Amino acid sequence: MKNPITIGDKVFKHKKDALTHYKNILSSYKFGEPLNDEHYNDLLDLIDYKHSFYDEDENEAESNEETIDDSEAEVDLEITDIKIGRVQFNTKCFEIVYSDSSSSYISYIQSIKRTKYDPDNLFNIACRNAIHTDIRALKQKYFEINSYKGQVKCQETGQLCKWESLVVDHRQPNTFSIIVDRFKEVKQIDTTKIEYFVNDNNFLLFSDPNLLNEFISYHKAKANLRVVKKENNLSRTGMARLKQSAKDLKVD
Repeated sequence: MKNPITIGDKVFKHKKDALTHYKNILSSYKFGEPLNDEHYNDLLDLIDYKHSFYDEDENEAESNEETIDDSEAEVDLEITDIKIGRVQFNTKCFEIVYSDSSSSYISYIQSIKRTKYDPDNLFNIACRNAIHTDIRALKQKYFEINSYKGQVKCQETGQLCKWESLVVDHRQPNTFSIIVDRFKEVKQIDTTKIEYFVNDNNFLLFSDPNLLNEFISYHKAKANLRVVKKENNLSRTGMARLKQSAKDLKVD
């Protein structure tokens, strides 16, 4: 049996129990609401739990560093509040507010799973966000041209579906991940050196506008797209053809 997870003074028999606990806290508040004292302390415990995981990896490295006089160093920021933030796609998350009025978000899922920083994953997220406007515009155009009583045909099954039941899918072999990987190869990108910013809609994007526009253009040239049912997105068959099909959609 796996060892139980201890976060603060709470012991969870399984990781899924800890995930459920923090999910229930998140779900019990509206956007912008501050946590009550009990839940506030639960989040502080979660932050300590997450940081302790990274501290273990840093201890050895720190022991080899020279002693630095930090008498004039800036005072560490203190957490003054924790509330429910609104992030991408109108999703709830925990927002940490600091003593200088700045804030940051914490993922309870990544904290409990102790997911390490992954520069490639951040790069992929920024790439997907870069094409968000194009993808939405393509889906909107497909509906405007093909809609019948608010529904359009899934391009794989032929079934009439509403907007919320459909997604824009990258047809094989040029799946989105393949396009991103090839882009990194062509541009010889070191993802550990990429800088990002979060826009007003809480989208993580590349700080370099040239990189942003280069990926948008590259994606337009390489992507063959379909509007399909969500459940068909990961279960396509007979689609691994390199040659473009007459049914494929292209970003304008």
